[in-house]
Amino acid sequence: MSFVGRIAAGAGILALGLAAAPAALGRTTTSSNWAGYAVHRSDGAFEKVVGAWTEPTATCTPGARTFSSAWIGLGGYDLTSNALEQIGTEADCRAGGSMVASAWYELVPAPAHKIRMKIRAGDRIRASVTVVGTQARLQIRDLTRHRRFARTFTPSTVDVSSAEWIVEAPSECVNSSVCQTLSLADFGTTTFSDAHAVGADGRTGTISSRRWNRTRIKLATARHHFPGGPDAAPAPAAKTSRLSDHGTEFTITYAGSKSSGSPATSPVSSRPFVHIS
Repeated sequence: MSFVGRIAAGAGILALGLAAAPAALGRTTTSSNWAGYAVHRSDGAFEKVVGAWTEPTATCTPGARTFSSAWIGLGGYDLTSNALEQIGTEADCRAGGSMVASAWYELVPAPAHKIRMKIRAGDRIRASVTVVGTQARLQIRDLTRHRRFARTFTPSTVDVSSAEWIVEAPSECVNSSVCQTLSLADFGTTTFSDAHAVGADGRTGTISSRRWNRTRIKLATARHHFPGGPDAAPAPAAKTSRLSDHGTEFTITYAGSKSSGSPATSPVSSRPFVHIS
C-alpha cells in the first residue's frame, strides 16, 4: 500500500460554499464534497447513528485517479465544528484503471486509519457509531464476508450535534485548514438503508423523524464562467434522492465528473491520507 500526499482518507467536515442554504432555513443544501442526509437539532444531541449500504462498483478510466467514500458518522455538519466521529468504506480508482475498495475509520481532528478488513464491490456493509460521554465506539461489518471490526476510543474531542449518511469526494490537504477536493469517482449508485439515529434521550428515530431537523445534501462543483459575467450554477456531481416512505432509505447517484480545483480554506478535512494500493 502506498500513500498519496496528504489526502483525506474518507470523509471530512462539511464544506458548503456552493449556493448553500442554512440548515435552519431549508431542507436542501449544496456541498462541494458531501452528498446524502444529515439530521440535527439545536436543543439536543445524538448518541448513535446506524446505516447499511452495498460497496459500489466504481467505473474507472485508465489515466484518471478518482476517489469516493461512503460513511456514517456523528458531528461535523456545523461549519464551526472541529470534530467528527465516522466509519465507512472507499471505492477508488487507480491510475491504471482498476478499482480498489477498503474500510476506514476516523475521529477528526485525528487522522484516518485503514481497517484491516478485505472489502470487495458488491459486499453488503453495515456500520454504527456510538458516543457516550467521552467514549466513541465504532463498528463496521461486512455481512457478505462475515467480517467485523469494532473498537472503543476516547478521542480528544467529540461532536454529537448531528448524524449523517454520506457519500463524499475526499480532499487533499496542505494543512488542517487548506484543502482541495479531489475528483469524484464514478461510483454509480449507493443506497443507504436501515438508516436511523438515537438521541441523547435514548429515543430512536429514522431520518424523517419529527424529533429532529433533516437536510438533504447534494454534491456539486462550480462551473467555469466568463470574466465579468454572471456566476454559473453549480454542476451536479452526485444527486441525493428523496427518502423512502419510512425515512430509512435513500439513494445517491453519480451525476458527472468532479475535477479538483484550487485549494479552499473552508474546513473540508483535517485528516492526512487516502490509501491507494
